[in-house]
Amino acid sequence: MKVLISALSLALIGAATAFADPATECGGSSQVEIGACVAETLERVDATIDIYLGFAKTSAKELDTVTARTITVPALEAAQAAWSAYRDAQCDYVGTTFGGGSGTGIAINACKIDLGRARAAELMRYVQ
Repeated sequence: MKVLISALSLALIGAATAFADPATECGGSSQVEIGACVAETLERVDATIDIYLGFAKTSAKELDTVTARTITVPALEAAQAAWSAYRDAQCDYVGTTFGGGSGTGIAINACKIDLGRARAAELMRYVQ
């Protein structure tokens, strides 16, 4: 399992550090192509977060069992809910800075990718 976690981490983080902007990663010759690519990338990032959150929950449950407390899992769940709300609000703000232009959706999704990649890396810090 550690090998799988390492491989997933490298794939996600490697892509995040290779490019500064998810839209640039996609290339493409039109906004339609870039928008589709960014949307697909966001789906993969969201799926990765779900996987890593599962790993983090497993570690949190183990810690709660070992320490005979039930605080780590609820704290993780609260943190994830707060992060999700922050991501949505922050990326909605980023979208407003495009003044309703045609790149708004791409900008919002690119923001969610950036924040999602950082969240995935953060979740993996606490997996034992």
